[in-house]
Amino acid sequence: MHNRAQILLAGLFLCLGLATAQAQERTRLRMGVIENSARSISHLGLNIAIKRGFMEREQIELEIVPLPGVQFQIEALDKGRVDISHTATPYLIQGVLAGSDAVAITGGLANPVFSIIAKPGLKTYGDLRGKVVGMSLPVDTITLGALRLFAKAGLPPDAYETRVLVGTPPRVNCLVDVDCAAVPIGQPDDLVLMRKGYEKIGDSLEVIPTLQFNVLAARRAWAHANEAVTTRYVRAIGEAYKFMNDPANRADVIALIAEATRAPADIAAEIYAYYFEPYRGIMPRRGEINMEGMSSVLALMHEGGELAAPLPEASRFVDLSFLTRAGLQ
Repeated sequence: MHNRAQILLAGLFLCLGLATAQAQERTRLRMGVIENSARSISHLGLNIAIKRGFMEREQIELEIVPLPGVQFQIEALDKGRVDISHTATPYLIQGVLAGSDAVAITGGLANPVFSIIAKPGLKTYGDLRGKVVGMSLPVDTITLGALRLFAKAGLPPDAYETRVLVGTPPRVNCLVDVDCAAVPIGQPDDLVLMRKGYEKIGDSLEVIPTLQFNVLAARRAWAHANEAVTTRYVRAIGEAYKFMNDPANRADVIALIAEATRAPADIAAEIYAYYFEPYRGIMPRRGEINMEGMSSVLALMHEGGELAAPLPEASRFVDLSFLTRAGLQ
C-alpha cells in the first residue's frame, strides 16, 4: 500500500510538473494581417485556428498586428514588427529576391476563385472594350489571372483602361458607385453582387487550375531559432484546415464563414458547397504548401513581366521543415 501511495504521489507530481511546463511554454506571437482583408475568406483558416481553440491547444496566444497594405507584409517581418505574416505569395517572392530572409512556413488559401464581375448588361469580355476595368497591383495574382482570362477571350490590354485598386472594398466601390465596368473579386462579394443583377463573365479557375495564392511567412533565422513554437503554430493552422475539410463540421464552418465575411447564411452555404462539394483545391487540406502552385505563381509573374527568365526554383521561397515536423507535409 505504501509503495502504491508513493507511485500515485509521484504520478501526481509528474502531472503537475507537466502542467507547469506547458504553462511556461505559452508563447505570444505577433501576427501581421492586412487590415483591408482581415474579414476576407483568405483568413478563414486563421480564424478557425483561433476560434476553435487550435492555437490555445498549442499554447500560442496571437497578437494580431494590422498592416496598412500589401507592401508591408514582408517589410514588417524584415523590420521585426511581426513574427509571422500572412502574405500573398508574389510579395514574398519579391521580398526574397530583394534580399529578405522571409520564407513560407505553411500554406494559406491555395487557389481562390476570383470572378470577373461586370455592371448589369455587360455580359461578355467584348463588352468591356473602351471601358474602365479595376485591377489589383500588376504583380498580384488577381491581376495576372484576370489578364489571362482577357487574353483567352481575345481582349488585349490596350482594349480597355486599367485602374489599380488594391483590396476588395475599393474594387467593389468602383464597380458599384464609380465608373469601373468590371473588376475581379472573390467570395462572398461576387455572389452578393450577382444576386443584385451584376454579371459574372468568367472566373480564375478557367485559366489557373493550380496555385499557392497565400502563405504564412516568417524570417528563416527567427523560425529556426524558435523551432518548437514555429512548429506548434504550423500544427495549429494545419488542424484548422483539417477541421474545415471535415464534412462533419459543415454547419460549423458555414457559420464561421458567415461570421468572418458578414455574408448571409445562404451565401456562406453556397461558398462552402462550391469549395468543398466537391473539393476543388481552393483551400489546403492540412495547411500544406503546394509546390506546383508555387511554381505556378512564378510562371504568372514571368508572364506578367514581373520576373525575367530563368525563373528561380520554387523551393527558394519555402521551408517545409516545420510542416514535416508537424506531420502535415
